[in-house]
Parts: sequence; C-alpha cells; structure tokens
Amino acid sequence: MGIDKSLVSGSMTMLILKLLSEKDMYGYEMIDTLREKSQNVFELKAGTLYPILHSLEENDLVTVYEQETLGKTRKYYSITDLGKKKLSEKAEEWDTYQKAICEVMALGV
Repeated sequence: MGIDKSLVSGSMTMLILKLLSEKDMYGYEMIDTLREKSQNVFELKAGTLYPILHSLEENDLVTVYEQETLGKTRKYYSITDLGKKKLSEKAEEWDTYQKAICEVMALGV
C-alpha cells in the first residue's frame, strides 16, 4: 500500500535533518538510507530531495562541502546547530501530531 504524497511532504524536512544528525551524507546516500530505514515506504526522488536541501541550506539549517570519494567529487551535507534546533522543534511537533491522530483513530475502536 502506497503512502499519500501529501502526508510525506510535510515530514520530509524533519526526516532529512534526522538523517544528517546521524552523519554527513551526500544526496543519493540520503535517498538510499531513507528508503532502507523506512522499509521502502519513502521512495524519494532526486528531483524532490535537492530542492529541499537547497532550502535547508538557504535557511542555514545545513552546510555543504565537497569531498572526493572513490575518484568522484561529491557534495556532502552537514546539519548546523540551527538545523539541530529545528529538528528538535519538528520532532516535538510530530510527537504532538501523531499522538492526536492516534487518539482520534482510536475512537470507536
């Protein structure tokens, strides 16, 4: 069963910041890690990821640096202190939201 894209889009910033709080990553590494950790629920496309990363960079939530790996130069993304603060805020929002959804869905069960 697929997940409605509108449900996913609202949480993608939080999920990307969470990945980057664990370690610096390049774009396709984030796509693969997100797919793996979500057991194939999140099938993020590069055309969706990179605009989010650019927005995060513009808002000083992540920084970018280049590094050569296996003969390829890749752009790595790193979460900033401001990004960590935003992640904490988003996680609190998500906790409140998911608890409310669970309470409503439990009605009549």
